[in-house]
Amino acid sequence: MKNVSASAYAAAGVDLNAAARAKLRISDIAKSTYGRGVMSAPGGFGGVFDVDPNSEYLTVSSTDSVGTKLRIAQAMGRHDTVGIDIVNHCVNDILPAGAEPMYFLDYIGLDGYDDDLIAQLLTGVARACVENDCALIGGETASLPGIYHGDDYDLVGFIVGRVKRENLLRPESTVAGDVLIGLPSSGLHTNGYSLVRSIFNTDYDPSALRDILPGSHQTLGEALLEPHRSYLKQLQPFLGTVKSMGHITGGSFAKNVPRALAPNVGAVLDASTWSPPTLFAYIQEHGNIEDEEMFNVFNMGVGMVVCVAPSHAEFLLTELSDAWVIGETIEYEGVGDRVEWCA
Repeated sequence: MKNVSASAYAAAGVDLNAAARAKLRISDIAKSTYGRGVMSAPGGFGGVFDVDPNSEYLTVSSTDSVGTKLRIAQAMGRHDTVGIDIVNHCVNDILPAGAEPMYFLDYIGLDGYDDDLIAQLLTGVARACVENDCALIGGETASLPGIYHGDDYDLVGFIVGRVKRENLLRPESTVAGDVLIGLPSSGLHTNGYSLVRSIFNTDYDPSALRDILPGSHQTLGEALLEPHRSYLKQLQPFLGTVKSMGHITGGSFAKNVPRALAPNVGAVLDASTWSPPTLFAYIQEHGNIEDEEMFNVFNMGVGMVVCVAPSHAEFLLTELSDAWVIGETIEYEGVGDRVEWCA
């Protein structure tokens, strides 16, 4: 399996190649602002900042949105789960630095003020904050008629966490021969929904969301709204044995695994080590999507990839009951794909 352009995803409105080009330009612009205290450049999962050289702690921050999963929530008339999504997504983005969350802020943009909708959204946000020991200390609810129309709304999250400076996880610590361990996702998490909406035409006819997934008691809509899983509580006790982590979000393995590796390190992954949940097969069949594109767009049942030294792999696999070896790291000479797949 090789990394290819996601053509069906581009046709659905999300061009991964264009996104990569835009992020390169953003990186250059952002670097022009750097001064004292910045410890990580754009490209990592969370931005690391040294607020006080005399403090034992560094701060780690991140921001993201739920994305077009909100359209599924609208079609289902259920908005309490997407608040969980945004908090857990942001928690998972600072976790690869070894950080624990401190506080969270939300942004809700909509056309007018819908008290019930706002209450549902914040109920989910607050629930996830409690579960992640994170305070919801503020936010913004903006009524922007003309920007948002009718039932349109957006949900964005901002998180700040901390990590002791001696415990900061660094991708630069990885070397060829390390073990890559996979942890299962709870579904699509918060990526790939534009393609799913295109395949099932849910914006115009949401009836497909009521269909029962084969071999399950869930409808398609219920499975698509399954909240993004947080890995904080599961991995927190073992961060001392971890070298780095890759949160499998937009761009899937090809984009996110390299973010957890040193520049001269690549990865070989083995897709035969796990069976993607039924939801992914159902999407692939109905969309007639090739395997290569499925693995470039969706997490395929893997939410986090953890890199450890071989001497720590057996211990971690014993402690993490649902984890498995998904691959290994190799030397990378700067030519070709950073992530390769076993034949």
